[in-house]
Amino acid sequence: MTGTYLVTVSGLDRVGVGAELFYALSSLEERGATLRDVAQITIRGSLVLCAEIACGASLDVDDIYAALAARDITGAGIAVSVEAVVESQAAAGRLLLVTLLAPKISADQLSAVFSQIAAAAATCERIVHLASYPVDCYELVVRGEDHDALRLGLTDAAAAVGLDLAVQRAGLHRRAKHLVVMDADSTLLRDEVIDLLAEACGRAEEVSAITEAAMAGELDFAASLSARVALLEGLDASVLDDVRAKLRLTPGARTLLRTLSRLGYVAAVVSGGFVEVLEPLLAELGVPYLAANRLEIVDGVLTGRLVGDIVDRAGKAAALERFAAEVGVPLEQTVAVGDGANDIDMISVAGLGIAFNAKAVVREHADAALSVPYLDAVLYFLGISREEIETA
Repeated sequence: MTGTYLVTVSGLDRVGVGAELFYALSSLEERGATLRDVAQITIRGSLVLCAEIACGASLDVDDIYAALAARDITGAGIAVSVEAVVESQAAAGRLLLVTLLAPKISADQLSAVFSQIAAAAATCERIVHLASYPVDCYELVVRGEDHDALRLGLTDAAAAVGLDLAVQRAGLHRRAKHLVVMDADSTLLRDEVIDLLAEACGRAEEVSAITEAAMAGELDFAASLSARVALLEGLDASVLDDVRAKLRLTPGARTLLRTLSRLGYVAAVVSGGFVEVLEPLLAELGVPYLAANRLEIVDGVLTGRLVGDIVDRAGKAAALERFAAEVGVPLEQTVAVGDGANDIDMISVAGLGIAFNAKAVVREHADAALSVPYLDAVLYFLGISREEIETA
């Protein structure tokens, strides 16, 4: 009688255990067995190595044990078991990737997450510890039928216990080329450029009040931007260089951009800010794509007006789509990161929209949210581990 069996090797890891197991299984393949799947994890020197094999009518459990015994795998702290896999126990449903992130993830937080996985009648097939510093990050491979129920339950559970969360479909697209589009002010940068310009002309309080209302979604962005730029009338253009010199990158920004570049991903900035300030900075950082507003400058002085179409909420989404077409990346492989209401359309259009320390209205439209201050945490939502980041 044909059957499928799970071979589990566990205990203290040592050199050659894998070689011994697969040599034993190869002898079974010569007799008609087929290797279906392999998985391994080693934690603090403790090994669990599993192999699933399908056997024909001429092989049974005793034959498998005999082949393993011939290689003398057991002993020195190693145990081997062989179990029949009942077809009704075969995994059902589709795979999702669940990424959990926090300064430090506790057992209590994981309990809340796994309770929701169980409540959605789903199972966790694999856990990978992507990072332990500067934040703690785990990626779970979860299988289930009702993805909507799983997403909703996990989102609520993560919020309740203080975890950042991303839930994405699994697949090879995770390692395909991606376009990662970021907002500038309060995302790539710690500062709001127009607020710095307003300080230079003594209109800081007036501009700041308009900025806050716009970013909270209380004012139309295009109208509010025009109103703020109008307050800059008469400012000497040389101030733009002074402001650029004052800009502070968000912690992890250089690491994010460097890693994306070295792994073959493409970075872009789509901003309601200004080309005159951002373009030289992005050239230094190696960011090849930028969409931003352009200030009108006449005789070395800001006129208080803009040139061309305003890059507003809709304009940001259009820029993301345009850059994706130029790079040759489908929208499913685009990532958008932003913090303000004018980022919502861009976040909604992208394959993965990430709210970075964002207003509540933005988090509601995002696929994932980050509340840690490190921009390179975006890489974990792409499945890139801390070790890979350091290697890159």
